[in-house]
Amino acid sequence: MSGTSPDWKDRILAAHERIRSIVLETPVVSSSHPSRYISPLVKFKLENQQRTGSFKFRGAANSLSLLTAEQRRAGVLTSSTGNHGLAVATAAKTLGIRAEIYVSPQVSAPKLDAIRNCGAEVRVVGSNPLDAELAARATARETGRKYISPYNDPNVIAGQGTVAVELNRQLPRIDAVFVAVGGGGLIGGIGAYLKAVSPHTQIIGCWPENSPALCECLKQGRIVEVPESPTLSESTAGGVEPGAITFELGQQVIDRTILVSEAEILSAMRQLRDHEGWVVEGAAGVAFAAFLKYAEEFTDRTVAIILCGGNLSPRVSQQLQ
Repeated sequence: MSGTSPDWKDRILAAHERIRSIVLETPVVSSSHPSRYISPLVKFKLENQQRTGSFKFRGAANSLSLLTAEQRRAGVLTSSTGNHGLAVATAAKTLGIRAEIYVSPQVSAPKLDAIRNCGAEVRVVGSNPLDAELAARATARETGRKYISPYNDPNVIAGQGTVAVELNRQLPRIDAVFVAVGGGGLIGGIGAYLKAVSPHTQIIGCWPENSPALCECLKQGRIVEVPESPTLSESTAGGVEPGAITFELGQQVIDRTILVSEAEILSAMRQLRDHEGWVVEGAAGVAFAAFLKYAEEFTDRTVAIILCGGNLSPRVSQQLQ
């Protein structure tokens, strides 16, 4: 893919310096059970061990750190199916900012409790995530408070890109990186940075077959509505909003796309649990499942698999048994 603007590298490095005191540098490790295809060259970036249990804390921390004094006093709003809301709530508590999180009734009680425990106000509205987002954006317009998008925000993307800053320092060479994709903020940030500092690195976007929104948009060359079915990868589910900056960024940085089935996701999650002792969410399972699907192509290559989170809903936990 074509190169990205050098501005992204600078943004991401600035974000790294800005949030490094509150964000964990997550480890990069090899499998404790190597096999024919999972050699010591296959590395896992453990974002499931990040604060809030997800990479989302990076983007939220960076975006909130850049608020003006007036915006801090007013507070922020967002909408979320879980991880982003918890990330914004935690970052807001850390920085002393009021946060209001809009959610749909589908969000699990444990996630709502975790958000409330950070001191954020929770508003359960509508019947689906889109209703919650529209309500939050409407309140933001009415009150003048800042709406923190989970992915359609350059400051959030730059925060997610700090994963790549760490990865590039932790590994002497990266031939390919596997990243689960929802709205595209994580792969956009990782890809933008690695394309600048390691142009040979292949950026591989990974989707569940049941919810391939951005993948289909990239194939069609425009943002479209994509039908979807329930998936274990709950945190990547959902469409791409019109005008999302992650669409063009994805066009620039994603070299290859891989779709995986629900059975492949579940098998990958169980393998990580049983062999490594890591309980990860479905999105992390997507990235590992995509690698396993084509593992023989990556023999003798240094591969990084981003385990993006470890927050399981009760529904997914039950299926994982």
